[in-house]
Amino acid sequence: MKRLVAIGIALVGLGAAGLGAWIAWPLPAGFLAPPAAPSMTVRDRHGIVLRTTRAVDGSRRRWVALTDIDPQVVQAFVAVEDRRFFEHHGVDGRAVGRALVSAIREGRVVSGASTITMQLARMLTGAGRSWPGKVAQVAWAWRLEAHMGKQAILEQYLNRVSLGQGAVGVDAASALYFGGGAGTVGLAHAALLAGVAHAPARDDPFAAPARARARRAYALARVRAAGYATGADIERASLEPLVARGAAAAFLAPHFTSHVLNVMGEDAGETDIVTSLDLGLQTELEAEVRATVVALRTRGVRQAAVVVLDNQTGQVLAWVGSPDFWADSAGQADMVISPRQPGSALKPFVYGLAFDHGFTAGSVLADVARTYRTALGAYHPRNYDRRFHGPVRSREALASSYNVPAVGLADTLGVERLLWTLRRAGFASLRQSGEYYGLGLALGNGDVTLLELANAYRSLALGGAWHPVQLTLGGGVSDGAPRRVMSASSASLVLDILSDADARVPGFGTVTPFDFAFPVAVKTGTSRHFTDNWAVGTTGGFTVAVWAGNFTGQPMDGVSGVTGAGPLLHRAVILTARRYAPGELPSPASTGAMPVRICRLSGMRAGPECPYATEWFAPGTAPSTTCDWHVGGRVHVPAVFAEWAPRVDTIAPTASAEPAERGVRLLSPQEGDRYEVPPGVDRRYATIALRATGASDVRWWVDDRPLATPRWTLVPGVHTVTARAATGESASAQFEVQ
Repeated sequence: MKRLVAIGIALVGLGAAGLGAWIAWPLPAGFLAPPAAPSMTVRDRHGIVLRTTRAVDGSRRRWVALTDIDPQVVQAFVAVEDRRFFEHHGVDGRAVGRALVSAIREGRVVSGASTITMQLARMLTGAGRSWPGKVAQVAWAWRLEAHMGKQAILEQYLNRVSLGQGAVGVDAASALYFGGGAGTVGLAHAALLAGVAHAPARDDPFAAPARARARRAYALARVRAAGYATGADIERASLEPLVARGAAAAFLAPHFTSHVLNVMGEDAGETDIVTSLDLGLQTELEAEVRATVVALRTRGVRQAAVVVLDNQTGQVLAWVGSPDFWADSAGQADMVISPRQPGSALKPFVYGLAFDHGFTAGSVLADVARTYRTALGAYHPRNYDRRFHGPVRSREALASSYNVPAVGLADTLGVERLLWTLRRAGFASLRQSGEYYGLGLALGNGDVTLLELANAYRSLALGGAWHPVQLTLGGGVSDGAPRRVMSASSASLVLDILSDADARVPGFGTVTPFDFAFPVAVKTGTSRHFTDNWAVGTTGGFTVAVWAGNFTGQPMDGVSGVTGAGPLLHRAVILTARRYAPGELPSPASTGAMPVRICRLSGMRAGPECPYATEWFAPGTAPSTTCDWHVGGRVHVPAVFAEWAPRVDTIAPTASAEPAERGVRLLSPQEGDRYEVPPGVDRRYATIALRATGASDVRWWVDDRPLATPRWTLVPGVHTVTARAATGESASAQFEVQ
């Protein structure tokens, strides 16, 4: 018998020694590491939560340091789950004794006597709630206490405890139930979290608010009993709402946040992503997109999209991929990154390339019928208005978006060279060969994305240099190294043309959505058969690009860039300008260009009888020959230009040759017009364009004061504008500024 006792004592001693050695052995590497795939919170540039994603296992996880958790949360959990936490070493002897007595009396486990450390052991090891599982929890609790301080145990526990609705950790639960982090909760919120931890599925605040309220009351009573709060504190806390109104997880800017998460991926290592998006601007533009499709629904438009970029940083300020993300399966299609044909929206890059290869804004191009031989047969480019305009200057051809001159430039420059330039401008979606696209590439027959288009136009405002788009404030998400697309001189000329309202008149008329109170370079595009409609506006400070059409490719009912995407672009630019300064576009003068008076017909230096225009020329590119086409009131066109004759008759040879009965006529402003300064617009940008027809050389007066340029800054009051031609003819109108 003594021998058996001795053996038993020896075995117990060996077991205790083994247990002691096991407890003393360092914890396994990575044992306490946070989950590898935590949930991610996506915020806008002002810190507003846009979206919170779940981890791979379906849970919401947000790991925070103990110092970032409100002390009331710690006190509530200690009071409810383990009031002697700071006194024991992993196992509460008194609680164990009480649990044993209850188990013997009831014949089953009534109270597990689990301490916070034991619960953490169960979370880390998966030990069950059976008696063997309890033994394992006790052993692991001793081991954890041997290697960790109380503060470290609390941090691990509070970040791993399940709190209902898939929320793991107090920070994720605080965001879910209260709309804020664990560092900003109050006593009532802390008590609710601690109360539902015992049975989160049963006491779910959303599914079972009555049970959750009872658990909160129980937790508040424990907090008071522990001395962590006064009676008055408890009474106030008990009157607070259970959860915050609308506390369900945010899902704002859905297309943008989906793209951010897709780009950054699950292994990004970040749990809190602060993006560049401005939620206020985003919300306003979402409303404008919805209004646009409602207004154009009878003309076959069902979808629209908008993206806004900050020019200097490349940060995305707004991203609307469709009118309604939740409408149906099509609503989740994102037209900001879905390739479609941009039509004429690619023409500025054709002209930028041409300017870098000897052409100028004053070069005269042939807008005449022409046939090109291609691998697919004869190609006959036509203009939108189904007319040919004869000789046209580059400025007018680009501003009025004539197709035939653009195709002619592409033929001269080479499609491969044009494709190379477009890829330099960021159009990575153009993956086919130059032979595949052919000359139609100049007219946008290759698919590109709205984001690519916006960033390419942004490169014009940056002096012809392409820079990557940024999705976050930190600039950590980019898609390439900076590179040059065209020279700064060519970029400034393109912008000057696209912001020239007068040059746009032959193609679009005098009334368009593109007259702003500040400088904006604008271009539209419409794909073949009216399936896609585009418009882009670039200021010195930001770029806005919009698309309208149908995801299915169904044609619209004659909707063009001016009537479809144009009005949406106008409103989007104005809304953006209220938040971000539009600034000034780079002037050709800033790149060394000089103004030269040229003949509007020949493009040569203007002679004494020529109808002239003032054009910008980069150093060394101005024409040296004086025009000799206009002599004695007649036009003498060289034989080489004979085929362009239809255009010759549309340009008056001299200012004095204008029909006498036509006279000077005001286009803007007109008699009785009323204006007001747009809200939020800097006074210096609150201007109107002064326009007249009937004479080639007009000087302007407002209230008998001469103006240096045909643009006037709005001043409240009643005013009189006068346009005077060199011939002495004049026209006046009275208008009001409110």
